[in-house]
Amino acid sequence: MNLSGVNKKFILLHHFFGNVSWNTKYNIEFKGLNEGSHNFEFEVDNTFFEHFEESLVANGVVLIKVTLEKRSAFIKLHFTIKGWLELTCDRCLDNYRQKVKHETEMFVKFGEKEFEEGENIIWVLPEEHFISLAQPIYEYTTLSIPLRHVHPKNEDGKRNCNKEMLEKLNDYMHFENEEEEITTDPRWDALKKLK
Repeated sequence: MNLSGVNKKFILLHHFFGNVSWNTKYNIEFKGLNEGSHNFEFEVDNTFFEHFEESLVANGVVLIKVTLEKRSAFIKLHFTIKGWLELTCDRCLDNYRQKVKHETEMFVKFGEKEFEEGENIIWVLPEEHFISLAQPIYEYTTLSIPLRHVHPKNEDGKRNCNKEMLEKLNDYMHFENEEEEITTDPRWDALKKLK
């Protein structure tokens, strides 16, 4: 197959921007913005989570609203995260959709090097013209996951766990016999008699 020079360049550019574009979709260009508040929206789905190794999440759809407040010395970002993520239930091991919701703020400061001032601060070089939010979006979305992963309750107040799996787990559960004698150190018995 003989390709002209123009076609080769187009294919190379398409391949290059195809690999870069997933990350640049989550950039905010702040250089041309006036001081004040500006609103942005981002949506993440399965393709977003694929780019993070050892991610807890493989599937989900989350809408992230970002309010950027630009000031002369800093930029403040307010994140509102809302959507669902597919998780594995800790009780029955079935996948389920977990609704997630999270709000947080982050400050962007400018400097040649980073200073330890807190966890919600990112440092940007003074000559930089954009803020990359891919990593913070991933981290805040992950933080919105509850510690305990269980099916949500339905209208009846019961969880939609896999009943077959719960029955099998009950068959293999070992309950300790409460009537087993508790042996104590005889020295403590002697001290108890002094009461």
